[in-house]
Amino acid sequence: MSKLADILEQEMQAEVDSLLDKADSTAAALIAEARKKAEARLAAHRRRTEADFKTGLRRAESAAELAVATARTRAREEMIALVREKALRALEQACTGADYGAILQGLAEEALHALGTAKVAELHREDAPRLKDWAGRKGLELRDAPDLRFGVRLTGRDGGRSVENTLYQRLDRSWPALASEAAKILWQ
Repeated sequence: MSKLADILEQEMQAEVDSLLDKADSTAAALIAEARKKAEARLAAHRRRTEADFKTGLRRAESAAELAVATARTRAREEMIALVREKALRALEQACTGADYGAILQGLAEEALHALGTAKVAELHREDAPRLKDWAGRKGLELRDAPDLRFGVRLTGRDGGRSVENTLYQRLDRSWPALASEAAKILWQ
């Protein structure tokens, strides 16, 4: 029986070895498949993470570009506003100069030309002496207009139509072109 026991033991050992080989083979296949799936998941996750990073980076760059553009626009607007303030101050200074009477008379002549005929010239009381002789030559009554600075308002003979011509209005009318020129000079 010992020979039979040896044969049985050998057959059982062969069967166990066969089962272990199959188990090792199945385990190796499962491990290889799991490794392949894990690597695929890892690669997919890496691609998503890289795509998310690139998207986030593009958004951050776009936000930064927008912030820079907004800051530049604000700076330009502030510079143009400063130019306008200086232009207003220059106009106010011109109104204290020796040529202001001629400037005021030129504004009045333009208003008279636009109106045709006038009866009344309204202007600020500080400006009245500078236009008194001109108004007398034109046969116009001078009236004080406290709200009117650096210009004149002429009223027609019928009293219905009037034309106002001030340095402020002229600056307002010409400001878009002046601001454009100022911007070109400032940001060449």
